Amino acid sequence: MIRRAASLLFRALARFEDLLVTLLTAALVLLAGAQIVARLAFNEGSASLDPALRAMVLWIALLGAMIAAREDKHLAIDALSRVLRAGAARVARVIAYLAAAAATALLAWYSFALVRSEYESATIAFASVPAWAIEAIMPFAFAAMTLRFLIHAFLPPRAAGEH
Repeated sequence: MIRRAASLLFRALARFEDLLVTLLTAALVLLAGAQIVARLAFNEGSASLDPALRAMVLWIALLGAMIAAREDKHLAIDALSRVLRAGAARVARVIAYLAAAAATALLAWYSFALVRSEYESATIAFASVPAWAIEAIMPFAFAAMTLRFLIHAFLPPRAAGEH
């Protein structure tokens, strides 16, 4: 029962992440295209659109990293796994995932401190959008990646083509 509920929750979260990155990417392309047309055709453009586009790039990049960690399709240097025997390769894989989890945990910690600092200073990113709201994806994404790296450290590696 708990396992099934967790599986449903993880699938729903995965769908939400996929939908969010798709919507943000489509909006980014449309808004950037509109900004280019407005500048070239009318010598006009929105001053607050450029920072909004940069914020969307940040969110898309971190959502993409979360999805890559979820799917176990992130960048990896696996030269050792090609030369080590099965047991040693598994140990090296666990060490690599634990190191990645430690790095992303530190990034989550320090990005949370940044978001908290931006919240306290009430910095505005653009228009009337607070900087902390733009940066809020950082601690969340890095924490999610930390958990996913920890999970992948102790799961068997996926077969090629499996998702």
